[in-house]
Amino acid sequence: MVNNVIPKDQMILTDTELELDEIDQEESIKSDQGNDPISLILPDSICGDRLDKVLSKLVPQFSRGRLQQWIEDGHVQVDGKTSKIKTTMLGGELITIQPQLAAEDNAFVPEDIPLTIVYEDDAILVINKPAGLVVHPGAGNWSGTLLNGLLFHRPALASVPRAGIVHRLDKDTSGLMVVGKTIMAQTELVRQLQARTVKREYAALVWGTPNASGTIDAAMTRHSRDRLKMAVSQSVLAKPAITHFQRLATGMLEKFPVCLLACHLETGRTHQIRVHMSSSGFPLVGDTLYGKQHLARFFPRQALQARKLGLVHPVTHQTIEWVIPLESDFIELLSRAGMSESWL
Repeated sequence: MVNNVIPKDQMILTDTELELDEIDQEESIKSDQGNDPISLILPDSICGDRLDKVLSKLVPQFSRGRLQQWIEDGHVQVDGKTSKIKTTMLGGELITIQPQLAAEDNAFVPEDIPLTIVYEDDAILVINKPAGLVVHPGAGNWSGTLLNGLLFHRPALASVPRAGIVHRLDKDTSGLMVVGKTIMAQTELVRQLQARTVKREYAALVWGTPNASGTIDAAMTRHSRDRLKMAVSQSVLAKPAITHFQRLATGMLEKFPVCLLACHLETGRTHQIRVHMSSSGFPLVGDTLYGKQHLARFFPRQALQARKLGLVHPVTHQTIEWVIPLESDFIELLSRAGMSESWL
């Protein structure tokens, strides 16, 4: 297995890049502490303090929470025996700590994850991301991501911040993504995203029948009560978000009207199409986070696919566009609604 790991000094992007990358949670790379045992004799000055407090002072390279977990799991011994977090230390005890890797310590290592490559040259890589694949490691998904797969299949990406990733798709949204294979290419792609010159078109199936076409210009920010969700907001913290849509076809899922849309992103906020369509009264089929929970049986994920991507090549400066067919499950869904993918 390839063992390339992204250097820590390559993992930091500018504020603009972070915004365009659409990765909202803070991510950090933990220092490699190794897993060699640590032994120390407690000084008499700590007499009367509990074990976890003592260790947080004597081995500050580890967080107190991590030390507490190791104590509970039996990876810390006091005079050769396991102990409790609140055990009072008297001074002179021999402490042995067996450091354990946390899940996030392995976040940026290569993994043999299948990738569907639509286009590749020396500067860029265009991938058709399947539904169910998380783009970037984060809380709850420290492995098995697109980034891990990129590092396995293209080890040289270890020298590029975020393995060249410049934007993302939600876990259960499929479709086209571009990756910069060099720092220069990645920087140019970020600049194009900032300038809103990257063309992104999505196929979306929504409940209801919106107007034949329209533009939703509604700023967005993190939901005030549910941190897993985004929301339309007039807060000063909200960021501009603009979605253009065009109605392509209408149909029925049982007795419920549905509509196939082509959605064009002018900006790229987290969950943008899902939030904009839901806030307009037309949630995506299958979207249980923003849509109709009781209709989840019709589709196991949000019916959304990034099917068209256009940009200016960062080296040749030629305008290039890629278009992919709909996923088989999306086609079957349209068929059940009495539609055809030929509408796209």
